[in-house]
Amino acid sequence: MIKIICVGKIKEKYLSEAIKEYKKRITKYTKIEIIEVMDESLDDISKVLKLEEEKIKKHIQSKDYIITLEIKGKELSSNEFTNLLEKVNLEYSNITFIIGGSYGLSEDIMKLSNYHLSFSKLTFPHQLFRVLLLEQIYRTYKIRNNEKYHK
Repeated sequence: MIKIICVGKIKEKYLSEAIKEYKKRITKYTKIEIIEVMDESLDDISKVLKLEEEKIKKHIQSKDYIITLEIKGKELSSNEFTNLLEKVNLEYSNITFIIGGSYGLSEDIMKLSNYHLSFSKLTFPHQLFRVLLLEQIYRTYKIRNNEKYHK
């Protein structure tokens, strides 16, 4: 099973539609759950990160393999990402991705992470990034199953 824990809600309809479409495609291969936790709008960054951390931790289980999405994480090609997920699936039944809010993730959440992943050194809007992550997860299943998927 794949679980994606995200800070913040999707407000744009076109992004919601894209997320819905990729979720539908992925369910052909595995169960997927997207959990949205409310973002905080305080001026104190450390307080925001702590409050968001508490909300995220409520959805993490001890059996989860945790992949945090971080700018300073390791960059992978689509094939390398596929190999990582394939390897992880041999030992773990749950893979949990965590996407932070505007200020990223707390140190404690990053310490819980089994793998620190970056899609790019570029900064993406969190709502759009959810679509990018889902597309790459879908792509991994197409690659794993030797199914045709446009490049």
